[in-house]
Amino acid sequence: MSRRESLDWIDNLPAEWSAVQLKYLLVSGNDAMKVGPFGTQLSGNDFTDDGYWVYNQRTVVDQNFEDNNTFVSEEKYNAMKSFQVEAGDILITTRGTIGRICKVPEHFHRGIIHPCIIKFRIDENKILYDLVRLLFNESDMIKEQLVYMSNATTIDVVYSGPLKNVFIPVAPIKTQRSISAYLDSKCAEIDALTADIQSQIDMLEQYKRSVITEVVTRGLDKNVEMKESGIEWAEQIPAHWRTMHNKYLMHKVKEICPVYNGEDILSLTMQGVIVRDFELGGKMPASFDGYQIIHPGNLLMCLFDYDVTPRCIGYINNEGLTSPAYSQFVMEPIADAHYYYYYYLMLDFTKELLHLAKNLRHSFTEEQLGEINTVVPPVNEQREIAGYLDKKVAIIDEAISLKNDQLSTLDTYKKSIIYEYVTGKKEVPAV
Repeated sequence: MSRRESLDWIDNLPAEWSAVQLKYLLVSGNDAMKVGPFGTQLSGNDFTDDGYWVYNQRTVVDQNFEDNNTFVSEEKYNAMKSFQVEAGDILITTRGTIGRICKVPEHFHRGIIHPCIIKFRIDENKILYDLVRLLFNESDMIKEQLVYMSNATTIDVVYSGPLKNVFIPVAPIKTQRSISAYLDSKCAEIDALTADIQSQIDMLEQYKRSVITEVVTRGLDKNVEMKESGIEWAEQIPAHWRTMHNKYLMHKVKEICPVYNGEDILSLTMQGVIVRDFELGGKMPASFDGYQIIHPGNLLMCLFDYDVTPRCIGYINNEGLTSPAYSQFVMEPIADAHYYYYYYLMLDFTKELLHLAKNLRHSFTEEQLGEINTVVPPVNEQREIAGYLDKKVAIIDEAISLKNDQLSTLDTYKKSIIYEYVTGKKEVPAV
């Protein structure tokens, strides 16, 4: 992104407006901006189970000033006076979910800022916080400048230097109040629509999960005779279905790639097993040691650090290479991989595998996975169920995709109206 793209509004402000760098909108004094402690100033050994708050990224992202899980002692708090939080401080996240801000309220818990936080204070006789909040949290105008100043397509860390130098459109205070009130009202309308659509997406996701759970454990025949399964998460199954241990249904294979020759790199994600497009971001692996060849028609599972992996199971559609952290499973003749993809997706949804993994120190060995008791429909029924779910899930996913498109449109519209009014391209309608 060029400077012109990130600041294309700067030469077209109304006559009485100006573009002012943030550093000139801060209060005077040494407390105007403070970067969080670094190095040995605050280490993990300083954290306690109770005491004075450590204001961290979660505080800012959630705008939560009621609950916290990171504390320091009174002695440490008193020793870190320059990092102490005060009412009116603006906190900004500098890593991970970067560039989000919130303002410390009048009633707050005494504490210090985390190393991933910068605190600063603005002079509200020059710029209103509500407009600053819109620019940082609801618009791309600040983020685009930070990207430009970092000389990168994305930014991983917000530093105080670039932050001080971002330009903010500043109108007369009376005009700011008018714009702020108008945008608060318009954004509230958009947020209400967004929340409604998100609720519809959540309902569709829940419906998809219920359909998968119902069909993989009870089959397609609503009138079939049922029996007790002896499996906690599938109490009753069709009477003609069997149960057996996983080890009789699948076996792990590991085919190490001797040398990388430009093969597709595949990853297990919330969208399934996908080919990684490095042109869209991300880095090629520094080494392909241990990378394995995976084949279409098999299952890919993540058995380690199960409680932090985004998804445990994926169906492989493409030939390629994948990380040694994943496990590839080939199905036996009595088991259809597509059916068991949906079966384990159901266990992923219901957190059954997570509960089992926690009892096994958050990971499975192949042997432990093999001992899990599993439902086994006749293989022809497995294929019928998988085919039915392919069609049903595709319909639900299409509906979800349309809803997500609506969310994207609303987000774009929200950013657009903020941009138009905070830069003076549009005037607030007269009441």
